[in-house]
Amino acid sequence: MAQQLAYVIITPYSLYKSRTGGILTRLITRTGLELAAARMFAPSAELVKQYSEAIISANDPQDRRIQELIYNYILQNLSPDPKTGRGRRVMMLLFKGEDAVRKTRSVVGNISADRRGGETIRDTYGDLIIDENNQVRYFEPAVLAPPTSDESEAKLKLWTKYSDRDGGILENVIAYLPSEKPQRTLVLIKPENFRFPSGRPGNVIDFFSRTGLFIVAIKVHRMSVAQAMEFYGPVREVLRTKLKDVFAGKAKAAIEKEFGIKIPPDREHQLGEILGPIFGDSQFENIVKFMSGHAPSDFPESEWGKPGSEKCIALVYEGVEAVRKIRDVLGPTDPSKAPPGSIRREFGQTIMVNAAHASDSQENALREMDIVNVGENNFRQVVEDFYGKI
Repeated sequence: MAQQLAYVIITPYSLYKSRTGGILTRLITRTGLELAAARMFAPSAELVKQYSEAIISANDPQDRRIQELIYNYILQNLSPDPKTGRGRRVMMLLFKGEDAVRKTRSVVGNISADRRGGETIRDTYGDLIIDENNQVRYFEPAVLAPPTSDESEAKLKLWTKYSDRDGGILENVIAYLPSEKPQRTLVLIKPENFRFPSGRPGNVIDFFSRTGLFIVAIKVHRMSVAQAMEFYGPVREVLRTKLKDVFAGKAKAAIEKEFGIKIPPDREHQLGEILGPIFGDSQFENIVKFMSGHAPSDFPESEWGKPGSEKCIALVYEGVEAVRKIRDVLGPTDPSKAPPGSIRREFGQTIMVNAAHASDSQENALREMDIVNVGENNFRQVVEDFYGKI
């Protein structure tokens, strides 16, 4: 069966209620599709109007009344706030693979007042409450997804058209008190979470939702060798210097065992001074390879700027004390030293394979966001690579 692109839009209410992780987990694990791109939007009135007008469709298995509810919901809940003009956050997830539209739609589910279980996303997170007079008291679809591949193409092209202006790193989408000083921080959900389709990326996002912070940017990113080297550049000198004593001790033990000779303390120190930096550089290469899929020594420097083979998700969280709150939930670098309930204790394996990265200061957050280029519109690139220039 031919490859398809399918989108799922997480609504402002689902984002506000921190249901993003649970929704993503179901989509990845139950479809087995590739998460090809993701982008935050604060849709303009023009985009919302055009999207809502394309919602009612003879091809949608849901009855006309439900489609009209979705039409009105989009106009009321995705448009900028009429009082403040502030945009409303939505998250667009883009999946690629065989029969992608049907697979995503089956996981999303349809909306019914008579549902009895929690099998689909809408069963669990959506609501349709009808009163005794058959009038709708409350309606929340949780996510939006197309019913057919043709409609997926048409609507993706529409969102792509507005993806530069209405999407990226969102500004002025959260209201704060005058006394509050929000921060932004970067999170990377690391490559080991994407080795096979699993709930790990969504589960990690669920842990971060405890902070009460707001996602204002998301990007599916393949880090190049050059980006990995710049991103982890500050770690390199630490590895070269702080690992001297560690490596000296290991080298001493290995030599004494292999050759049966005793290494005096001054010679042990010399081993560290000579071999420690080499060991540190080797560890740095391992970090770069882990994040990008390639070690710098694998190919010429002219190739270092190309996207790597490893996938991660970059997220920007915003809110009061964002840096500290994210770091507290993440836990220390070494998973064995992380407290129970932290991300690295639950999902980490080693100091390198430790589930996620988070900026340790506002200054580093800005530096790292710039390197990863979180606002880059690779959503448009994926759509245009598939359908052609829009």
